[in-house]
Amino acid sequence: MDTQKLLIYFHLVTVMPALVIGTYILLKPKGTPSHRLLGKWYMSLLIVTALASFFMQAQVGPRLFNHFGYIHLVSVLTLYSVPMAYYTARKRNVKRHKRLMVLTYIGAVVIAGLFALFTPGRVLYSVLFA
Repeated sequence: MDTQKLLIYFHLVTVMPALVIGTYILLKPKGTPSHRLLGKWYMSLLIVTALASFFMQAQVGPRLFNHFGYIHLVSVLTLYSVPMAYYTARKRNVKRHKRLMVLTYIGAVVIAGLFALFTPGRVLYSVLFA
């Protein structure tokens, strides 16, 4: 198996639990010990997923440096928003923490996931619809 495929599978293995944990966290009470624990796992998975994406070459659309695509911007935003959300939670700025985490969930998990799922030429699309 080539490196690109391994990276794609690794990316999926880290983002799928992030999807489940992130959804669970959004639906359950906030500030509990389980929220804090799962939140740390969720944030860690998001960071690992974002970092792994930088090693994956864009397969669809225009590329910068013959490697990065528009979807990589989501990873850049994730690498900013997740540490900021952690920092704001530690500083007890719950309103900003919540806004950052909800926007990260929507952008990095939902929108990026739908993009991967419904864009012809992407691996997830070909697995499900080819």
